[in-house]
Amino acid sequence: MPVTLDPDAAAVYKAFQDAGRPAYETLTAPEAREYYRAARVVSNPEPPALESNKPLNIPAPHGAIPARIYTPKTLRKSNGLAPCLVFFHGGGWVIGDLDTHEVVCQKLAHEGDLIVISVDYRLAPEHKFPAAIDDAITATRWIAANANQLGIDAGHLLVGGDSAGGNLAAVVALAARDGDGPKLAGQVLVYPATDFAMKHPSHSEPETSILLTHSVIKWFCNHYLNGTTDIDHWKASPARAKTFAGLPPAYVLTAGADPLRDEGAEYAARLKEAGVPVTYRHFAGQFHGFFTMGKLLQQANVAVSEIAAWLKALK
Repeated sequence: MPVTLDPDAAAVYKAFQDAGRPAYETLTAPEAREYYRAARVVSNPEPPALESNKPLNIPAPHGAIPARIYTPKTLRKSNGLAPCLVFFHGGGWVIGDLDTHEVVCQKLAHEGDLIVISVDYRLAPEHKFPAAIDDAITATRWIAANANQLGIDAGHLLVGGDSAGGNLAAVVALAARDGDGPKLAGQVLVYPATDFAMKHPSHSEPETSILLTHSVIKWFCNHYLNGTTDIDHWKASPARAKTFAGLPPAYVLTAGADPLRDEGAEYAARLKEAGVPVTYRHFAGQFHGFFTMGKLLQQANVAVSEIAAWLKALK
């Protein structure tokens, strides 16, 4: 599939190339995390004013899972309780944290008139599969169990995330459907990783190897998975789930210049075939990672606004 970057996306890509940043796969995981954290300063848009932004510690078998709860000034409420989006950040299960995705979570809370809780799950290679998904499921279950104290309507709890976070959200939705978690009202999957086989055409097209390159994906996977046997497990590759029937409504976003493009599109199609209400949105001229770059890419702000509108329209 030929890919032509939008002019602003092409300019950002050229700036990244000209900056001479080292490829993540040439760094240690801690070094890569620092580079990723530093990049947010130049790419994240200005945050909206919120009612509150508070730290949250979610109890887990291994200790506490750090999280943040974002409450907007305008909040949709039913019987005093508000809807909530539990958000898992991207970063290949290796990089990314509460700070790298803070502004996008703030914008979703502000524009969606709902509470957003961002979850700082354990990262690889220090904590390999299934640590991240264990944390994501544990956090979602705890939020549901403590919904009233948090001001949350447990009947209007959603999960979402970008890239690796989209993978975690998809898996949490599957687990919750099967009884390992609360009933969910929706799932937001922003260019999600759904199949570690990486056999789709977009994993080998030169035009998709931008920022999230074909080689760095393998680096992420090698850090996260324990070996090839994990590839087939549905908690790693949600596309391997036996059925998608009974899953909550989904908003699925893909980007044209993205190795994950085809598996995201296929996942959306399979959800729809299984009778799941799906809103599918493709940003043909953007690359993987654009979603958090609202200072540089207007389409990122469009994506956030469209997701917020979908969240508000969800009954």
